[in-house]
Amino acid sequence: MDAVLYTAAVYVVLILLVRMTGKRTLAQVTTMDFIVLLIVGEATQQVLLGEDYSLTQVGLVVGTLLALERLTDYLGWRFPRFGALTDSIPLVLVQDGELLDKVMAKEQISKDDILSAARTTQGLERMDQIKWAVLETTGSISVVPKSNALPQA
Repeated sequence: MDAVLYTAAVYVVLILLVRMTGKRTLAQVTTMDFIVLLIVGEATQQVLLGEDYSLTQVGLVVGTLLALERLTDYLGWRFPRFGALTDSIPLVLVQDGELLDKVMAKEQISKDDILSAARTTQGLERMDQIKWAVLETTGSISVVPKSNALPQA
């Protein structure tokens, strides 16, 4: 019964803290957001397993992590140079149908990954139909078709 009560209490604390820090969809979660989420899980694990009964400590740890995450987001928004340090930047993978091999190798992105994104998002079939393919900060690939790049009927 204690495990159920502690789990419910941790859930309420997490809901309150997440509501106070704002909303984000999973598509907007950055790598740092994901890491903070993992740390939050580790911090709450002790209470959920009954090894540490201090809900106050878990609330303090999780609250501090979320506050630091929001502060980092704010500073990155307010000061672009700070944002460049804490977040990744979009990277061009394809320019005018030509693969940028050095960038692709560094990011471990294949031609098939780009073509898959082009088919899924734009209905494109060939590399020469792509004006730009960009690896976004979220890890997704955005594809901008050439103006005459509509697929053949």
